[in-house]
Amino acid sequence: MNKAKGLEVSLAIAEAVKQADVDVVAAYPITPQTHIVEELSVYVANGELDAEYVPVESEHSAMSAAVGSSAAGARTYTATSAQGLALMHEILFIASGLRLPIVMTVANRALSAPISIWNDHGDIMSERDIGWIQIFAENGQEAYELTIAAFKIAEDHRVLLPICVNVDGFILTHMIEPINFIDQNEVDKFLPPFKPALTLDPEKPVTMGPVGVPEVYIESRKQCEQALINSKAVVSEVLADWGQRFNQKYRLIERNGAASPKTVFITMGSMGETTMTAVKELEESGQSLGQVRIRLWRPFPKEEFLDAIKDVEEIIVIDRALSPGSHSGPVAQEIKALLYDQPQKPKIHNIIAGLGGRDVTVKDFKKMYEMARNNELDPNYTIWGVRSDA
Repeated sequence: MNKAKGLEVSLAIAEAVKQADVDVVAAYPITPQTHIVEELSVYVANGELDAEYVPVESEHSAMSAAVGSSAAGARTYTATSAQGLALMHEILFIASGLRLPIVMTVANRALSAPISIWNDHGDIMSERDIGWIQIFAENGQEAYELTIAAFKIAEDHRVLLPICVNVDGFILTHMIEPINFIDQNEVDKFLPPFKPALTLDPEKPVTMGPVGVPEVYIESRKQCEQALINSKAVVSEVLADWGQRFNQKYRLIERNGAASPKTVFITMGSMGETTMTAVKELEESGQSLGQVRIRLWRPFPKEEFLDAIKDVEEIIVIDRALSPGSHSGPVAQEIKALLYDQPQKPKIHNIIAGLGGRDVTVKDFKKMYEMARNNELDPNYTIWGVRSDA
């Protein structure tokens, strides 16, 4: 790697897409992902990236164009956020159902109403069952590197599924961080040219996405489900390869802190770094704590997660999204269901925090830990920081 360079994370992601040598970028601007596709349009206009840039009229059209270009055999990229992701909803299922290896950055942002341009995970949690591989980045370096790795995962013929890299809006997208960029020659060795398994070709016509009558629909959905489950092994393999080449290890589930902690925080995305600061400070005061980070959200790496919490007495699951009318947040729902059949399981606390960009500080995490120990949290879930006059 070269010397670190201070750069806005959105621009680092655009650099990753350029280094991946994409063929097509189809995008519609929406805050806070706009800087990514704006920078890519400059690369294409300047001739730095030999690609087709398709400025569409909506996110529905962006994903539709991405489906078409990927089906034609082009390495394809797009990015979106919040209401834009919701507008793509119909086409997201088509991309996974047709097994098209599109790579998309989701700059996570709260859904309206009320209108909010700030971060939470409400947008992607509403799309957790779209059949895409879903990865979360914790900082700018991860966002840059996982974007390149995403192309190799998606295009592997054992996978052939779309993948989204989640990056917390503003907290990461607009943050200037020191980024270690990888030499283009090394990227080229890691990521070979895209070789599609099947393409739309006027000379050899094929049908993609025909009617799924009842006699075949279930089998089709089962194949997609199995492909997503099987992709976990390839995600692990590609990230291990990345670690060997570039000395940056990424695990599907990562555990930090004390060797045998009694309590661990469960986090996803950028909040993990703040949590870890709190964990370290609490450890210095004699507390036994740790942190488990979920990097791969879909498919959920259940074996790796169970191994990460096998000796833990208590977990505090931090959700950055609300699941209205449910008994807990979406990440806590996943974990509670997973642990239901386990002979030994830790006590589970669920805190929903940071909605709509509300700050969650080191002091907050220390308070969460104190309340968990004193059994002062709601047995289902606690929405953190709600003012008493709300």
